[in-house]
Amino acid sequence: MKLALLPLLALYLGFISGEASRNVSSRPAVVNIGAVFTFNSTIGRAAKVAINAAMDDVNADSSVLQGTKLAITMQDSNCNGFLGIVEALQFMEVDIIAIVGPQCSTIAHILCHVGNELQVPMLSFAATDPSLSSLQFPFFVRTTQSDAFQMAAIAEMLEYYQWKQVIAVFFDDDYGRNGIAALGDELAERRCRISYKAALPPEATRSDITELLVKVALMESHVIVLHANPTTGLEVLYVAHFLEMMGNGYVWIATDWLASRLDSFAPLAPETMSTMQGVLTLRQHTPDSKRKSALVSKWRMLTKKENSGNFQLNSYGLYAYDTVWMIARAIDAFFNDGGRISFSNDSRLHDVKGGALHLEAMSVFDGGKLLLDEIRKTNFTGITGQVQFDSDGNLIHPAYDIINVVGTGMRTVGYWSNYSGLSVVPPETLYSKPPNHSAANQQLYSVIWPGETTTKPRGWVFPNSGKELRIGVPNRVSYKQFVSKDPVTGTVKGYCIDVFTAAVSLLPYAVPYKLIPFGNGRENPSYAGLANMVASNVFDAAVGDIAIVTNRTKIVDYTQPYIESGLVVLAPVKRHHSNAWAFLQPFTVEMWCVTGLFFLVVGAVVWILEHRINDEFRGPPRKQLATVFWFSFSTLFFAHRENTVSTLGRAVLIIWLFVVLIIQSSYTASLTSILTVQQLSSPIRGIDSLRTTNEPIGFQVGSFAENYMVEELNISRSRLKALGSPEEYARALELGPDNGGVAAVVDERPYIEMFLEANCKFSIIGSEFTKSGWGFIFPRDSPLAVDLSTAILSLSENGDLQRIHDKWLTTGTCSTATDELDSDRLHLNSFWGLFLICGVACFLALFIFFMLMLRQYLQHASEGEAEPSSQGNSRSGRSLHRFLSFVDDKEEDVKNRSKRRQMQKTTDNGTADIES
Repeated sequence: MKLALLPLLALYLGFISGEASRNVSSRPAVVNIGAVFTFNSTIGRAAKVAINAAMDDVNADSSVLQGTKLAITMQDSNCNGFLGIVEALQFMEVDIIAIVGPQCSTIAHILCHVGNELQVPMLSFAATDPSLSSLQFPFFVRTTQSDAFQMAAIAEMLEYYQWKQVIAVFFDDDYGRNGIAALGDELAERRCRISYKAALPPEATRSDITELLVKVALMESHVIVLHANPTTGLEVLYVAHFLEMMGNGYVWIATDWLASRLDSFAPLAPETMSTMQGVLTLRQHTPDSKRKSALVSKWRMLTKKENSGNFQLNSYGLYAYDTVWMIARAIDAFFNDGGRISFSNDSRLHDVKGGALHLEAMSVFDGGKLLLDEIRKTNFTGITGQVQFDSDGNLIHPAYDIINVVGTGMRTVGYWSNYSGLSVVPPETLYSKPPNHSAANQQLYSVIWPGETTTKPRGWVFPNSGKELRIGVPNRVSYKQFVSKDPVTGTVKGYCIDVFTAAVSLLPYAVPYKLIPFGNGRENPSYAGLANMVASNVFDAAVGDIAIVTNRTKIVDYTQPYIESGLVVLAPVKRHHSNAWAFLQPFTVEMWCVTGLFFLVVGAVVWILEHRINDEFRGPPRKQLATVFWFSFSTLFFAHRENTVSTLGRAVLIIWLFVVLIIQSSYTASLTSILTVQQLSSPIRGIDSLRTTNEPIGFQVGSFAENYMVEELNISRSRLKALGSPEEYARALELGPDNGGVAAVVDERPYIEMFLEANCKFSIIGSEFTKSGWGFIFPRDSPLAVDLSTAILSLSENGDLQRIHDKWLTTGTCSTATDELDSDRLHLNSFWGLFLICGVACFLALFIFFMLMLRQYLQHASEGEAEPSSQGNSRSGRSLHRFLSFVDDKEEDVKNRSKRRQMQKTTDNGTADIES
């Protein structure tokens, strides 16, 4: 289009005449500027009145241009590219030093080249196309907000409501196309995307709009961003309402064209308002001020003065008003810095020869660069707020009002600013605080959505296209309880399939799908390959025992995990039962020795402290030694009977009793654990000890465990051995590393638990060294993954997930309740050592007692009278009877009889001596 206009441009330049150089005094009486915009448009109507009002206010303020009058000549471009160029070039016939406009982004793209060549600044209050860069077009000054910021606001709204896909409906011109491109860039930064770009021709008819929206209605995303101009945008909303696309489940976000239309002509006709109920739109935010209120209050008078009809002021009119003030202030600074208004011929145009175009008649504004610099340095407070440019040539503090169309009007549900994101307070109140873009700080008021509901729409439905989802399913050859293909019927079944079908049944819409086995049926398939096929759209999803692995999450999305998983180490173990001397195991030899020593030390300390003042600790040395031993060891059972009298003795005893309590409790707990818990031993202590060896390690075919051990644990791939079934697990572990087997197997916990239910000779060593789960795979940003995650959580809450688990995975034959009960019982063989010690002690005590009694009996018998002789048997019987009677007698009585007999014997000896 631009190339086609060049001959026409050159033809028109041939009719332009002017002096080679026109010079005016440094401060002329009148300064002429131009304005190019569409008079008969929503933006143009307000802009025309605002520009004239600003010109009158500038000329009425002698402090601005110091007596110089500002004259603005307006031309109607009708948003036509060719006419816009012609009208802009007409300003070059007079002393035009700047242009207000153009309004349309399409015209701006062409005129910016002219502005660059002739060095005439163009200040546009409405060309919001983000591709109009100050780097490419330095003489283009945007005095309103770029659509790049508006699209950033929409992207943050979509992220706030957690919508991942949108459909963009726009008109395929520079304004629409470049604005949607900016939206796509902003969404990509937030892991969102435009799922479909619905482009309309610039002169689209109602039939064109209807045909396009019918396609949109059949798509899965129901979040629609409408980027258009006010006239055709209303036509799109009318057709959408006619196609029932303004009901429940839909989200419509219109750019600021709708707010401008509503601000200018509110209230619209009821039939028009009914077509946009629940729509969200944006409006360029301008803070409230006295100057703004004054302009609004006299607006009716201004429109009546212009005979422009009945319409209200919109945000673009406010920016047009400030644009005139910006030019006036820049021109004043231009003159203060010594600038002069003069024009020169363009030497490059002068050198162009041939034809009758007379391009040399085009003149260049000599002070254009100086005036541009003054404009860029603008800094004042206007009715739109602080008017100042940043280093990129954009106005500072871009902000938007977020508006909800409800009933016959609008309500503000929040604000967006480039400073702090979404908020429910005006942005100017946040500028004095530190910027905060955290998710917790983002807020909006409740919205009434299409269909008159306050419930946030899901924004997505399953497409009504009749197409079945192609779902890849691993065709496992081992652990078929999880997922497998029936060789007879060809159907796919298993735990994972039941979870998927139960979750799909909870979705609020029908999902037709087809399960397609993946794998050759001879070995387990590669799950990484299955994920890649989903990412490349060979499959629409993947269902099975698929671990959630970090490198896969970079290319696909997972649902909520439906079972916990993680890598563990499986190894052979030896089972040890407690022995007769198990009661010695709680303490080491050193502990036993130190404990016994402290019993004696504490007894000796207490004896020393109590000996001089306590009768219970006095007496013969042998008695005192026995007291020390008895007192010391009786504290073990808190059975000591000796009382302590001294304060120091009591303090030592209290501390010692506390120590004894701790030792006794620890001993009891440790002994209980040893006697009731079955002890297992293995040379492997976990993944760390396995890494330090050079022994082979087994893994399941197709599992991510292989790459994890190589890439994350730095285990040599040559040490790894692929195993395809539980039988191979058992055989390789039984052979061991020295006989061609493996030292251990590394696999996910669900598989290992299933394996251990039938193989009791092995056990899990250590704890899980990865934490993950199993989930279903979908393409990136798939809304179906989100809905299925919600369904899986519902299955977990209502208990269905556990019932499915019990149906497929609880078939244990190794560990039973009887075995567990038996392992908690205590057997005689765990205690016979204690009984032996007690028995030996009893035997020795009785033996010593018997020997002492026998010694005393013999001594007693030798002192008595000689027994009469008789037969041997009767004598032996009487001796035993007398011995038992002796043992039964009280020791004191025996001693008394012995004394009497001794005294009698002494008396008898004395009598015999007298008689002799």
